Amino acid sequence: MFRSTLRGAAVAAVFLAGFAVSCDAEPATPAAAPSESSAAAAPSAAATPAASSAPGASAPDSSAPGPASPPASGGAGASALPGSPPEKVRDAFAGLQATLDGSCTPSECAYFLGRVHDELRGLDAAMKADPKGPGHFPEPIALIAKLDAELGGDRSFQNLKAHQTLLIGTRDKINTWMQGHPDDYR
Repeated sequence: MFRSTLRGAAVAAVFLAGFAVSCDAEPATPAAAPSESSAAAAPSAAATPAASSAPGASAPDSSAPGPASPPASGGAGASALPGSPPEKVRDAFAGLQATLDGSCTPSECAYFLGRVHDELRGLDAAMKADPKGPGHFPEPIALIAKLDAELGGDRSFQNLKAHQTLLIGTRDKINTWMQGHPDDYR
């Protein structure tokens, strides 16, 4: 009796896991053939975070060169398929706000700084693509442009750590600006 119950539970778990994964997948665009969408998804699958970069895992070697971490969810290009519209400003801003309680702890610093950077890039893209136009968000776009100039395109952990004060300050200034302009993103 026990074996059949255990086997049934295992089958149900596998079915539910498969269902959850299929519900998480983004539908292919009508114009794209299934083989094209799976080919487009293959590079992004290779760029997904490894288990070692997940929250709670040990921090990457800060002396090793390279990117701080893979794109965080919600950031610029994190899960967007080529040709898909950018996030709405309110969604991108919510992703940025989700970083407010985070901090640069020794085990999470690379992930945290990379996520803040990615969320700022996603918000920048959303503001520039907003129907109101980029002129509707002058201060946040200028703050992100200043940060980008300082970073010089280098997203390595060492560079983000060296500019941590500017990175977090930019996030906080944009949060304050957006809180003062709620009609701009709702």
